[in-house]
Amino acid sequence: MALFDFSHGPKVMGILNVTPDSFSDGGRYISLDKALLQCQQMEKDGADILDIGGESTRPGAKPVSEQQELDRVIPVIEAIRLYSSIPISIDTSKPLVMAEAIGAGANMINDVSALQQTGAVEMAASLKVPVCLMHMQGEPRTMQLDPSYDDVVEDVTNFLLTQVDRCEAAGIPRSQIWLDPGFGFGKSLQHNLTLLKQIDKFVALRYPILVGISRKTMLGKITGRDVNERLAASLACVSWAAARGASIFRVHDVKETVDTLKVLKTIQELGQ
Repeated sequence: MALFDFSHGPKVMGILNVTPDSFSDGGRYISLDKALLQCQQMEKDGADILDIGGESTRPGAKPVSEQQELDRVIPVIEAIRLYSSIPISIDTSKPLVMAEAIGAGANMINDVSALQQTGAVEMAASLKVPVCLMHMQGEPRTMQLDPSYDDVVEDVTNFLLTQVDRCEAAGIPRSQIWLDPGFGFGKSLQHNLTLLKQIDKFVALRYPILVGISRKTMLGKITGRDVNERLAASLACVSWAAARGASIFRVHDVKETVDTLKVLKTIQELGQ
């Protein structure tokens, strides 16, 4: 069964990074109390799903151990489940973290490496939950050094469809797969803009398309704004992608994104 029915419009995924070094909110929600308060606020603001991550994937980020990641995310997931049934996504590439998180109450897997780690696709299949496959060229430590593509839209599409084939071969049904072009993950500003301008080509693949551009460096390059001053730029991207059929928006600013999507939906339905 699909986690969401997207026929009524896009969904908003609220970001919670329980890490000391994420690019925007690193260190803000390390304590369990602060993490829970943020989750409660995002749910109040209209988030459809919470995305919990325990390892930073910003450019230059260093990997963390399996145990470190578990220690960060599992208490948060368990605590959320004591007060709420809101869907939870675990943002991880590690098979054991996937299993423990789903066991603690998470509902889906969001993997920036598209289940490429050894044993990941098999683990995801065994857990029988939706998965989001993201494209990343290289790894966080090196991905922004000199990204290059023959054709960024075609290259990203081919990679994602190859991973879809792996998932389906492992027993993950098509209805349980989301795709994410991976804005900012091994892409130049021009690559990112090309992917965004042609987001309809990913929508045409007929999988739910997740867009994660919130506050990213590409927006700072365009506007000259600091990371915490990129709300307007983030919402411009949401509007563009939502109007072209994107299904999920992974964001820091939940309330403002929810309002943006409500206005867009009202305009789109006018006269129907």
